[in-house]
Amino acid sequence: MIPRLLIALWLTAPFQCASDPDPDRRIEDTPSEALWDLAEAFREAGDTDARERTLRQIVERYPDSSEAEMARMVLAGDEPAPE
Repeated sequence: MIPRLLIALWLTAPFQCASDPDPDRRIEDTPSEALWDLAEAFREAGDTDARERTLRQIVERYPDSSEAEMARMVLAGDEPAPE
């Protein structure tokens, strides 16, 4: 009985972990998201120099991210609505 149970568990194991993680269910922020949140915190604190440096860092390090697109808009003077 036990050998059959072990074989059954061994055969089903690959199906338990076969899928890729759902990006909508992830726990951590991406680096560009974390930097965007930091830039927003600087905005709320009124530290425009730190905000601008952070936005430029997003554009330089993560140019293909959605946060880089928003950062470019802010740096160009076309501010997106805060989230």
